[in-house]
Amino acid sequence: MTTLLRCTGITKTFPGVRALSSVDFEVRDGEIHALVGENGAGKSTLMHILAGVYPPDSGVIEFQGRAVEIPDERRAQQMGIGIVYQERSLFDLLTVAENIFAGNQPAGRLGTIDRTQMHIAARDLLRRVELHVDPATPLGRLSAAQQQVVEIAKALSFDSRLFILDEPTAALTIAETNTLFRVVRQLKERGVGIVYISHRLEEVFQLADRVTILKDGRLQGTFAVAETTPEQLVSLMVGRDLVREPGHPPPLVRDVPALEVIGLSGPKTKPVTFSAWSGEILALAGLAGAGRTEFARTIFGAEAQQAGEVRIQGKPARIRSPRDAIAAGIGYLPEDRKELGLFLEMSIAQNIAAARLDHFGSWHLDDRRIEEVALEYMKRLSIAAPSVHTRVGSLSGGNQQKVLLARWLVRDPLILIVDEPTRGVDVHAKAEIYALLRSLAREGKAIIVISSDLPEVLALAHRIIVMRQGAIAGELSAGEASEEAVMRYAAIGVEEVAAK
Repeated sequence: MTTLLRCTGITKTFPGVRALSSVDFEVRDGEIHALVGENGAGKSTLMHILAGVYPPDSGVIEFQGRAVEIPDERRAQQMGIGIVYQERSLFDLLTVAENIFAGNQPAGRLGTIDRTQMHIAARDLLRRVELHVDPATPLGRLSAAQQQVVEIAKALSFDSRLFILDEPTAALTIAETNTLFRVVRQLKERGVGIVYISHRLEEVFQLADRVTILKDGRLQGTFAVAETTPEQLVSLMVGRDLVREPGHPPPLVRDVPALEVIGLSGPKTKPVTFSAWSGEILALAGLAGAGRTEFARTIFGAEAQQAGEVRIQGKPARIRSPRDAIAAGIGYLPEDRKELGLFLEMSIAQNIAAARLDHFGSWHLDDRRIEEVALEYMKRLSIAAPSVHTRVGSLSGGNQQKVLLARWLVRDPLILIVDEPTRGVDVHAKAEIYALLRSLAREGKAIIVISSDLPEVLALAHRIIVMRQGAIAGELSAGEASEEAVMRYAAIGVEEVAAK
């Protein structure tokens, strides 16, 4: 294979931060090249340079055999460099076709948009990514996973020679991930070079030919995937071997459940009954669209409770809003921390204090007390930031998730619901979040984890409740759980599993 892209000595500095330090990186024609590292390692900065978002401070970029400059995103697209960012760049009010061809619409003879041709081309791209929706559908009607697939179709519309995927499966189901993998392999067969950024090392070993590791903006090495192991990559990414805690502490002493849900239903879920115990990590597993998030939001009062009952430590709790749930001792970390959880333009201290402002003064807020508490939780959760005054939007995904956890720890809830707690965070931050959730369980809190990552579910949970079509499809103890057992319940339901 010939070299498609060669980066030599790429350096980039932002105020107070050396994001990249003399990094070399190469991608060959028809190669899937994984790029891994912790949040803040410099992966996204390097990709932003290739996409024309940032100019490098120094270094040389060669593309298709010649030195190039990439002054802006438009030039990158014209050169044949396409990128799918981790954060979606679509518009809910536009149609699927309009999103795919935004800024790149086919024009008729009079210079107007040729909507017929646009829909034909969009339909072909959607067929290639196996997304069966009408191109005229408003994007806002699609699920988050479907919108991610539209992002991929949009990047395909530029017929790129180099295709960059930044955490492309973070919001995808297993079936959609397999579809993406088929698309990526088809691009590889056509000679397209693929840069694949992912925190999921199992995907790297399933898909990639080579892997490059960055740490703190410096190159740690490039290896053939067949000649390395996940453990070696983790050690290079974090600078040491991760210490893994046992997944399942001793059996719990059971008296009154911390949380009891009896026949509870909401607008998008059927009646559900289960209990969660103090000191237990209970996982809600299932495929996308199974109703896990909707059910958690119903418990939390963010969606209307249509029937049933919620009991906290044996006593009925009337929950008609998140305010009621918080007062009853329930905390909830939403799946989308940026849209629904954090105040990105505010500081770490302000975000941590937000869930319990009454704790910091009645007539006016005690800023010094807020700073003291924020500093305490920064140390406890190892939040990496210059100070408690750092803007949350500037933090890595793992540190943003820790800030959100810290906010709820200030309230000291009896029951903590965490929805996709490690989505988009690196392996080191993931291990730290696992350790924190286990620590909270040992302190006696009931932890409910919603996760689409089956290894995560198996690593954390004492019990696993599998949901399907808005109802419980089955329940498994840690001892009897496996990826296959969870998927059987998720895909075909309890009655069919029993019949087999």
